[in-house]
Amino acid sequence: MTERATPRPRSHYAHFSAIDTRWMDNDVYGHVNNVVYYSYFDTAVNRYLIEAGALDIHRGDVIGLVVETQCHYFEPLAFPQRVEAGLRVAKCGRSSVRYEVGLFAHEAPQTAAAGHFVHVYVDRATRRPVNLPPALLQALRGLSLADSP
Repeated sequence: MTERATPRPRSHYAHFSAIDTRWMDNDVYGHVNNVVYYSYFDTAVNRYLIEAGALDIHRGDVIGLVVETQCHYFEPLAFPQRVEAGLRVAKCGRSSVRYEVGLFAHEAPQTAAAGHFVHVYVDRATRRPVNLPPALLQALRGLSLADSP
């Protein structure tokens, strides 16, 4: 039997960025649709990598392909609302990285949703896995929390 997921505190994450919800994010039930949370995950990871100088989405030789995602939902988010995306590296392999992402309502102490996102880094032309480049490894150090579970 698997353990039930529970909300995470802010201390579980190493970096935060703000994402404003959009009118189109809401569904007919009046909250952000579940698929949009994955877009927020993608935005948080790639924004961090671009800003850290570790990802050139237009000309870089190495790109990250998503091979796995998962999300647990705890509380609804809705438009208009500011979401704060917490980010950390949970595992770093030779060519892959597992990011953990937590989505918080503005200034909330616990995640409204939490999950993970796995990138496998590949050569842009051949789509074959490559070793994580030095600039990426440097950026990932900023997402590591040695004392976190």
